[in-house]
Amino acid sequence: MPYDPSLPPPEVNILLLGDEEVGKSTFLSRLSLGIRPHNDDLPPYSLPQLRDSDQPFTFNISLYNRAYTLAFSDTASPTSYTLLRPDFIVLCYDISRRNTLESLRTRWLPIVNSHFNYDEALPVMVLGLKRDLRREWTEEEKKDGGRGECVMPQEGLGLATEMLCDRYAECSAETGELCKEVLEDVARTSAKTTTENGAKTQGANCVVM
Repeated sequence: MPYDPSLPPPEVNILLLGDEEVGKSTFLSRLSLGIRPHNDDLPPYSLPQLRDSDQPFTFNISLYNRAYTLAFSDTASPTSYTLLRPDFIVLCYDISRRNTLESLRTRWLPIVNSHFNYDEALPVMVLGLKRDLRREWTEEEKKDGGRGECVMPQEGLGLATEMLCDRYAECSAETGELCKEVLEDVARTSAKTTTENGAKTQGANCVVM
């Protein structure tokens, strides 16, 4: 169907899942600022305080020369998240807390498979938050093949691949590091859910309005 700019833009519902205190709320606060022409690592602005009662949080984007609306909810949504029907799921974990990554496999993936199995093509992304808190493993931690508390990028990517997720990304919502890239990735995947070919079409740059 030809694109008709006079019609309301399609809305894509995105659900953030993950353990408490992994940074979902801070990530949504960062998204509310959009893509700003500032240094991502040293933002000269403070993050706004969002109220859970205002979910879903909506953002307008332009992608493929078309307008879209992204509607974000998380586990603190006024409507039980298990009753939502998202078009895209983002599984979030705290890079500085290894147990929150493992929780994606043991707790959240079964929830996705049981509550959101209405669409086999539903895209799922793994997102590592609090990237600024990552620390290299000490020699003591690495003894006998051990690992530190912080999750390294290859570990997060490995689990995302094992769980057959569509994408993996990391960012720091607190500092803004890589948030622009993550937002663009989320926007591209979201827009693809509205096309006939689903999440398998080619990407393009996006503009947040």
